[in-house]
Amino acid sequence: MSDWSTLWPVYLDSIGQTLWMVVVTLVLGGIFGLVLGVLLYTTRKGGLLENPAVFTVLNIVVNFIRPIPFIIFMTAIAPLTQAVLGTFLGTPAAIFPMTIAATFGISRIVEQNLVTIEPGVIEAARAMGSHPLRIIATLLIPEALGPLILGYTFIFVAIVDLSAIAGSIGGGGLGNFAIAYGYQRYDWAVTWIAVITIVILVQAAQFLGNWLARKALRR
Repeated sequence: MSDWSTLWPVYLDSIGQTLWMVVVTLVLGGIFGLVLGVLLYTTRKGGLLENPAVFTVLNIVVNFIRPIPFIIFMTAIAPLTQAVLGTFLGTPAAIFPMTIAATFGISRIVEQNLVTIEPGVIEAARAMGSHPLRIIATLLIPEALGPLILGYTFIFVAIVDLSAIAGSIGGGGLGNFAIAYGYQRYDWAVTWIAVITIVILVQAAQFLGNWLARKALRR
């Protein structure tokens, strides 16, 4: 039988750690991923900043890193995490590889959403003499805002999954809570409480993301 007098504080701390990992990763990975995705889109053939060499390098790097399972990626860059943060264990150390993984995942989502923008709109802006950076800031991103919000919502769900994996190997959060206090103690009630908590977090994020996307699409 679970002793919730001692588990309750650990459970609340685990929720806080998961939210901290997910929010920081989404913000940092979201910014870096947006920049990388815009570069992938604009440097391709016919793009605003067409540069085949830059596009090829970025494309290869993204294609190389994205397919790596996160648990392998996290352990593979543990020496880099150790060098940058001084440790490869704990919540802050988990955020580092999560941010890198999220950056490359988000970059593809950004690129794919930008590709759907009608080329004629961009050509019209170029014909009016608009600077490429202005077109990116005032046309490309606003035009793709609704789909981008949905894409970032999807990434939020993926980052929650990353946080659970990180927790299983020392990153803290609900993943660690489910493993350490549920699975390893054969206390399935604790494991399922962690699962239900994660589902609630994901559903809340999905609801908010869908609502924001609808607002953006109705502009």
